[in-house]
Amino acid sequence: MSKSNRPEKKSSKAPDSMWGGRFSEAPDAFVERFNASVSFDQRFYAEDIQGSIAHARMLACAGVLSDKEAKQITDALGQIKKQIEAGGFAWSQAREDVHMNIEAALTERIGDVGKKLHTGRSRNDQVATDIRLYLRNRIDDISGLLGQLQMGIVALAEREASTVMPGFTHLQAAQPITFGHHMLAWNEMLERDYARLRDCRARMNLCPLGAAALAGTTYPIDRNMTARELGFDGPTVNSLDSVSDRDFAIEFCAAAGLIMMHLSRMAEELVLWSSQQFDFIDMPDRYCTGSSIMPQKKNPDVPELVRGKSGRVYGHLVALLTLMKSQPLAYNKDNQEDKEPLFDTIDTLRDCLQAFGGLVPALKTRQANMRNAALRGFTTATDLADYLVRKGLPFRDAHEVVGKAVAICLERGVELQDLASSDLQALSPVIDSDAGSVLSLEGSVAARDHIGGTAPKQVLAAASRARSLIEARD
Repeated sequence: MSKSNRPEKKSSKAPDSMWGGRFSEAPDAFVERFNASVSFDQRFYAEDIQGSIAHARMLACAGVLSDKEAKQITDALGQIKKQIEAGGFAWSQAREDVHMNIEAALTERIGDVGKKLHTGRSRNDQVATDIRLYLRNRIDDISGLLGQLQMGIVALAEREASTVMPGFTHLQAAQPITFGHHMLAWNEMLERDYARLRDCRARMNLCPLGAAALAGTTYPIDRNMTARELGFDGPTVNSLDSVSDRDFAIEFCAAAGLIMMHLSRMAEELVLWSSQQFDFIDMPDRYCTGSSIMPQKKNPDVPELVRGKSGRVYGHLVALLTLMKSQPLAYNKDNQEDKEPLFDTIDTLRDCLQAFGGLVPALKTRQANMRNAALRGFTTATDLADYLVRKGLPFRDAHEVVGKAVAICLERGVELQDLASSDLQALSPVIDSDAGSVLSLEGSVAARDHIGGTAPKQVLAAASRARSLIEARD
């Protein structure tokens, strides 16, 4: 066959690709799109550039780059970052991801020197580093939003430390508590959430850069220097695990799932309390919506959405667990699928915390409605039983006496506090005229005067301790 009749050889690589010497044809157009991640991983461009600058400086210290080359690279990366932030950077799908887009732009700016940046590293350890840097920053953001919500809850608890409401078990009125005490229960949930976030951050704060593709590199790199430059506590210690580990993303999503579960529980109570049947609180109009057909409606859409978004975050956690469950060591392309669930978890959690951070401190309580609800349902029955025990009656006998008193109330359609002293004394001779004092709501909550109790002074003390803990954070 003459040279002129030979079939034309296809391009050995995709246009703009940073790889391809081994390939005889370009990727199919669909495969190029299917394979690319730049549409979503471009969001950690700042972390990618931060990691590349640290890597270049380390290579210069190791003698792999000259000081001049390292400065050219770092200066150009700084310019690229500014270009991206200004909205003037053209992202290319053909370049697959954020890493290759930035490296190609670097080479276009400074020529062959830019091609030296990737010496001693792989996209495998690069992305593992970027995602840790990105998540670390987002955990700090989320921790701040969590603290803001906690401060709003604590302020509300202080304001409503003496506001009596029914406490519930099985969604049945059980015993009187204060609204402030209930708010501090919310805070305890979030305090545990904060601790989990900080634990997650501490565990993930090791630097994978230097693990390269999976086995490390033959270049004389200084991984401790790179870790210090990037604010990590040290380098990861096994190259295989370094590039394949996504435990930190799963752990964060698990912590996020717990936060969302707590926010969803709060949301459920806000929805109930704002209904006409409870009417315990009023939510600001700016956090509610109306109906397209019923002009009287004021719908608690914000807490309802928060409640609904919990399922979204749970789904992302399951997706990541499933993604990782059968992967052999080391890196696999499957791990490209870690980012979208993680990113959406971050975005969803931040939005929900921001929404509640504004809504909760702005709640207005309907104190009279709460008090009236606490007067119903025999909520001081346990106080009467405790009174009988103090008079020498065994608790089980006291329990039976009070049960009979409740039965009388149900028959007559009254509450315990409506029974005359003679009615109570007929049930047990140890009951004196002072029994009525234990049946008051204020007396009931004030009697729980111990750490963790609902007495108003204990609520204020607990709120003060909570405020001090939040303010002491970095």
